[in-house]
Amino acid sequence: MEFPYGRLRRRPDVEAENLQAYDATDLLLVDRALALDVPGEEITVIGDEYGAITLALTAGGHAGVRVHQDLATGRRALDLNAAELGLTGFASHELDAELLTGARLVLLQLPKSLAELEEVADAVARWAAPNVVLVAGGRVKHMTLAQNEVLARSFAVVQAQRAERKSRLIIASEPRDAAGEPPFPVRQQHDGLTLVAHGGAFAGAKLDIGTRVLLDALGLGRGGADPGAEAGDAPGASPPTVVDLGCGTGALAVSYALAHPDVRVIATDRSAAAVASARATAAANGIAGRIDVMHDDAASEVSDRSADVVLLNPPFHLGTSVHTGAAIRLFEAAARILRPGGELFTVYNSSLGYRAELTRLVGPTEQVHRTPKFTVTRSIRR
Repeated sequence: MEFPYGRLRRRPDVEAENLQAYDATDLLLVDRALALDVPGEEITVIGDEYGAITLALTAGGHAGVRVHQDLATGRRALDLNAAELGLTGFASHELDAELLTGARLVLLQLPKSLAELEEVADAVARWAAPNVVLVAGGRVKHMTLAQNEVLARSFAVVQAQRAERKSRLIIASEPRDAAGEPPFPVRQQHDGLTLVAHGGAFAGAKLDIGTRVLLDALGLGRGGADPGAEAGDAPGASPPTVVDLGCGTGALAVSYALAHPDVRVIATDRSAAAVASARATAAANGIAGRIDVMHDDAASEVSDRSADVVLLNPPFHLGTSVHTGAAIRLFEAAARILRPGGELFTVYNSSLGYRAELTRLVGPTEQVHRTPKFTVTRSIRR
């Protein structure tokens, strides 16, 4: 019986007419796995956005499939889709030895970044079975020869397949010796701040431009007054709670915690790679015990009206699509978790013009800093 891909949904991620929960690459990966007929317990799936690959294999009689999804939204979508279809028999894991030990077939939706691909390829070569075959797939328009080169660092044989339905598979086999230190995480110094990054973390161990602009506006970079510090400065006031929403490698959360030793700082991100990076960044800067790092979707585990300050550098992509839906969801999350009178500091590309939307969803919004490319705003929760 044909698997009902059309019944899959993206929720709790953004849903829209031009966004679907599976693509042709998922179908090619599933077809290749079914043709190879490897037992489910020897199959690992990595990068299954909403569960299409894992659930199709499970429905096809391959019980015991192990799966790693970086995004919290993807993990929740997989569970919701499985419940909707009445499917069980798969297990979710982090990107570690438990995910890959004994795996003879690894199916991979190619990630956007070469750094993430390098970390995944190394993990497969390091922990999977000696005869493992890695089948990686992506949309042709997003694929490059550099991906083959990265895979070749961990596999002796890398073969690109003929494109089908605007997607292409790459088959990597004969894993190379991976006995040395893993290539990730990496670290980099930035004016006294140490950033640590896993392969899937946005901007790696660099300090991305938007974050630097927001740090400067908050007085945590190279200059400027710290408008957010006032939240807990009144005599007798309880220490404020500051939330870094979509924390990435933790640059904002750690910088704020270092500058304000008495605040409670929460760092939350839907990416597991980002969360692991932020925890490592906090540890590298000697404040691991002062920051609560959460793998969460849009601060869903943060209580309503509990935050005094929210710091936000929102994404403007959903996967490989340019879409404002992700930013809007984070604006809504900030409005929910901020107490009345609480402050949201947002940095965004000036061309996106988010100020009206911030005013509508959060409250009165003013520009506090601007560069030729970026705008920083301060919104007060009504």
